[in-house]
Amino acid sequence: MTDFKDRERAEEAKFAMDGETAFRVAARRNRLMGEWAAELMSLTPEEAEAYKKAVVQADFEEAGDEDVIRKLLGDLTQAECDVDEATVRAKLDEKMIEAKRQLMSES
Repeated sequence: MTDFKDRERAEEAKFAMDGETAFRVAARRNRLMGEWAAELMSLTPEEAEAYKKAVVQADFEEAGDEDVIRKLLGDLTQAECDVDEATVRAKLDEKMIEAKRQLMSES
């Protein structure tokens, strides 16, 4: 019986760790997306830093990536950058891979 309980605890710990890792990767990805968008919008270093934080915060509005995409697309459109939704989504995938690599290299 203790083997089953130990296994159950191990699975719960793994699930919690996987959730934490996913959160950290998404936050890193969003920060990288903010950096990319800030560069396109020609923001100052101070504005870019604040913008990266705003993109990370945007992800807390709803589940999934749509809130981040909506923010980025809206801000880029307002700044008259020639970027469409497909480009933002493709960049999101690219930055997800980069975020995973960065976090794995830090471990």
